[in-house]
Amino acid sequence: MEKESAVASLGQSTLLLPAWIKAALQANDRLKLYLSVLQSSAQRAANPASTAVDWTREVAHLGLRDATWLKDVATTAYLQDQTLIVPQLSLWLEALASDLSIMARPLCDIAETSDPALSARRDHWLKKIEELNDEEGLSQQALNDLTHGNRHGSDSFHLLVMDLHKRLNAMAVAVATEDVDGAHVWQVEDGDRPLIRAFMRGLARTASLKFNHPGLDTAVTRNGERLLIQNDIGTNDAHVLVMEVEKRTVHLTYSDLHAARFEFFRQMLESIGFEWTVFAPRTTDGLNQGKPYQVGNAVFEAADDEALMEVLEAASSRIVFVIDWNRARKRLQAFVRKPVAIAVLRYAAEQDLGHMAWLLAGGEQLIYEAMQAVDGEAFRIGDRLDHILGEAATQSFLQDLLRVASIKLREQQPVALIADEARLLLARVLQRRTFEYDLLAEHAAFCHALALALSEALEFAKTTEDGVLRAKDWERKADHVLMEARRRAERQPRWLPMVQLLDEMDDIADALEEAAFIHSITLTQPLAGLPPAVNAVLCELADTTLAAIQDQIKAIEIGRHMSEHNDPADSEAFLQALWRMLRAERICDDLLRSARVHIVQTLHSSPTSLSLATELAATIESATDSLLTAGYALRKLVFNKSGMSA
Repeated sequence: MEKESAVASLGQSTLLLPAWIKAALQANDRLKLYLSVLQSSAQRAANPASTAVDWTREVAHLGLRDATWLKDVATTAYLQDQTLIVPQLSLWLEALASDLSIMARPLCDIAETSDPALSARRDHWLKKIEELNDEEGLSQQALNDLTHGNRHGSDSFHLLVMDLHKRLNAMAVAVATEDVDGAHVWQVEDGDRPLIRAFMRGLARTASLKFNHPGLDTAVTRNGERLLIQNDIGTNDAHVLVMEVEKRTVHLTYSDLHAARFEFFRQMLESIGFEWTVFAPRTTDGLNQGKPYQVGNAVFEAADDEALMEVLEAASSRIVFVIDWNRARKRLQAFVRKPVAIAVLRYAAEQDLGHMAWLLAGGEQLIYEAMQAVDGEAFRIGDRLDHILGEAATQSFLQDLLRVASIKLREQQPVALIADEARLLLARVLQRRTFEYDLLAEHAAFCHALALALSEALEFAKTTEDGVLRAKDWERKADHVLMEARRRAERQPRWLPMVQLLDEMDDIADALEEAAFIHSITLTQPLAGLPPAVNAVLCELADTTLAAIQDQIKAIEIGRHMSEHNDPADSEAFLQALWRMLRAERICDDLLRSARVHIVQTLHSSPTSLSLATELAATIESATDSLLTAGYALRKLVFNKSGMSA
């Protein structure tokens, strides 16, 4: 303090700004903690059964180790006639007044930088805090006046703190005494500069991906043993990133209005070695429409100086990918589900492509125009792209489009060229048209599950109520696949052949589910199962059906990728799988006759068992009849697709 007094006595009060700004930013952190503790205490007082938030770590991190009164507020405050009774309220109010004075000092107490409006608001709140000292507790009105963030209402202590913080950040940039590779720096040591350059190196590597969007300004200073790095991600108060480097440890604090974006950033930093502690969401009036926002701390312990600089560079290179991230996610969700949209953005970040170029090139409008230009009949306004192309194909298309947009825009190519590229990419996806086979493969998978479960039940002469319910569930899911195809056919006639094929395949699922049910009846009292000879021939019948369905799955996967230019080996493999599947119907015809003989010879004295066993054998065989019809329909579909004669 002696140096500050000496500088002031010389009339050069502006030289105090760097130190005062640093102290003011520290006071801001403490004030936000005081208000958070108060809000948490009020919420718990209103709902005593809720778990109290443990603020020990935050209190220690801000150097408030002796402030036991602050931790007591969080656990012992209570309501009395709608008044919040706060233990040692005078200490809490004294801390508010002290840190408000420190925070406002650079903006109110230096003639060259003084703001009369902020000074008046500061004085108003210092007076109001003094008046609150005479009260036994805090009324609901007092709580609201201290903590609300609604700018459409009256002023609040919280609003003043936020406004001071914004002005302090701007002032910190203005008074920076040094520029280190683009960072605004003051009061650092010589040993800090390599760390600052490492951080700025990572930032510079990806900064071009934001194009003309504001953000990424960096301010750096030192606070005792800690190097403080703050990056300007955006303009919102709740979107903040601060790094603290002490020795070889990096502490990162990140807060975000959007839980999905917070999780996205968390995963990016986890991939480079940071370990996270994520706090319960916090709520502040006036922020995020009153909804909770997420806060977390991440720590990285570096083995040596080289590892420290590497992680600073890697972490800073990721910041650009959260700028306008939520806007990009929402626009991508016009075409795919939310998890797929996030996967597309993750790909763009991992490949150092970003999403801003796509947004600047037109975003969702770029895709809508491509859909209309490429195939006006295949696509209609309002169609979800993944409903037409399939999810996997749509994700691949979107990733390719974000890649092309990023490359072309950085090359300063015209947006019209990117629009043409979007049309070409979409046209290639339509030419492949493998997405229509996704429903076939999904339905065949349910049939396979049914056939496998039936074979195992017959082999071990055992079934359970759960097994019957699982079979019913698989059959129902197969029905839903057919219904989805019918829904698509109502909008796009080209889906009609697929619906006809799935109709045939659905008869397979129905037969197998019915067979599972009939078999379960044969195991109930008083029947208690079928004779071994009958069971053996039924097992052979079921196993042959299972093998035929496995061949159907192979044929679908091979047929998915066949075209008029396909490899002859693929054509041969497709035909072999198809004909094995078709031949299974003849084999099962013979097995059915053999089963009937064994059933009559063995069960002629038990009419109930005879009837059930005969019905079971016929039901299994009917699945292969439907496989035969479905096989010919698949052959026709694939041949038409590949340009060959059926």
